[in-house]
Amino acid sequence: MIPDIRQRYNDSFTNEAYQAMIAWLGGQYNHDPKFHVAETPVFFPRAFRDRVFAACEDVLDVIAAPGYAERVAAAIPPGEFVPGQNEHPLFLQLDFGVCRAEDGTVVPQLVEAQGFPSLYHFQHLLDRSFRRFFPVPKGFSARFDGSTDEEYLETLRGAILGGHAPEHVVLLEVDPKAQTTRIDLVVACAELGIREVCISELELDAGVLYYDRDGERTRVRRIYNRVIFDELKARTDLRRRFNMIEVADVEWAGHPNWFFLISKYSLPFIRSPYVPETTFVSELDHPPVNLADYVLKPLHSFAGMGVNLHPTESDLRDLERPEHFILQKKVEYVPIVRTPDEMARVELRMMYLWLPGNERPTLVNNLVRLSKGEMIGVRYNKGKTWVGGTLGYFEQ
Repeated sequence: MIPDIRQRYNDSFTNEAYQAMIAWLGGQYNHDPKFHVAETPVFFPRAFRDRVFAACEDVLDVIAAPGYAERVAAAIPPGEFVPGQNEHPLFLQLDFGVCRAEDGTVVPQLVEAQGFPSLYHFQHLLDRSFRRFFPVPKGFSARFDGSTDEEYLETLRGAILGGHAPEHVVLLEVDPKAQTTRIDLVVACAELGIREVCISELELDAGVLYYDRDGERTRVRRIYNRVIFDELKARTDLRRRFNMIEVADVEWAGHPNWFFLISKYSLPFIRSPYVPETTFVSELDHPPVNLADYVLKPLHSFAGMGVNLHPTESDLRDLERPEHFILQKKVEYVPIVRTPDEMARVELRMMYLWLPGNERPTLVNNLVRLSKGEMIGVRYNKGKTWVGGTLGYFEQ
C-alpha cells in the first residue's frame, strides 16, 4: 500500500531473521503460537487510516446509541441468556476487508463486528517482536491511543481485573490448553497474574463460584470470559457444575451476552458506505436477482464456519431457521500486499476497549490476517507463506 516501504521491507527480509523472531516471540512466555505468524506486518497510509476511522465511527454510531441492546435483544438464542449483563461491552472488534472502490481507491468494508475479546495481549507481544527484528518506519504505530507499552498493559490490567486481586479473577475457556490461540491466554495470564480455567473446573455453590488454586478452594469474583457458546455446547464430554446461565455473584470482564448482541446480527442495522448491504434471510420477500453477488452466513458461528460463498435459491429455501442467517453483499478483498511469490489479501480487525464511564469505546490496537486463498483462514492457505496472523502499522 506504500510501495517504497513495502520494497524496503521485502528487500531486507531474511528467513533467518524471521525464524529468530519466532523463536524470540515463543521464548518470552515459553509458549509457541499454534497458528502461522505472517512474515510481514502491513503498512497502512494515512489516507486509508482516515477511511477506517470513518467506517468505525459509522458502526459505533449504531452500537453506542441508546437502546441498542434492547433493539437487538433477539440476537441472544433461547436458553443462552447470562444474568448480570453490563451496560456496554468491555471488548469490541470491527473486522474489515481491504477492498477497492469504483474510483480505484483502497477502502475498508465491514465484514463482522464482535462484542468479544480478541488477542489483546498477543498483539502487543507481536508488535515488540517485529520491531526487534525488522525495520518499522518512524511515525508508524500499531496502536491508536498514544500509549507506551507499559501504559497499554496497565490499561488492560485495570480493565480485566476490575480492581480485584488476581487470585480472585480467572480467564475462563473451554479446554484452554487445546485452543489454537492459546498463546494469547498464556501471555494474558502471565501479565495479569491470573489462571486459565476450564469451565469444567468451576464450582457453583449457593450462588458463589470457586476454583482450585494450588490446592486451595478460591472464590471467583470476576471472569475474563473467552468461552464461546457454540464450542461449549459441542463439548458434551465436559462435566460442568456451572453453565454460565445460572445466577452467580460474579463480575464479567466481557459479559457473554455481548458476543451475540454485537455480531453478524448487528450488520442489517448499520447503514454506511463502508458496510455491505446485509439482510436477514427471514426478511427477504424474494432472493436478489444477482444472488451470485451475495454470501450466506449463519448468525451463530465462529471462525468462518458454515459460510456459504456460493448460495443458490434452493439453499435459501431449504434453511430450517432462516431467521438465523444473513445474506450479505460480497466484498472483494483486493490482493494488495506484495510478497515474494504472489500478492496477499488483507483483513483488518480494529480492537476497542469500552471502559466504564466512557460514552464510547476507545480504539487501542489492531490485528491483521493475510490470505492468498478464497477466504481468510488456515484451511484456505495451507502450504503458503507470508499469510496468517500479523498486525498493521498505521501512518500517524
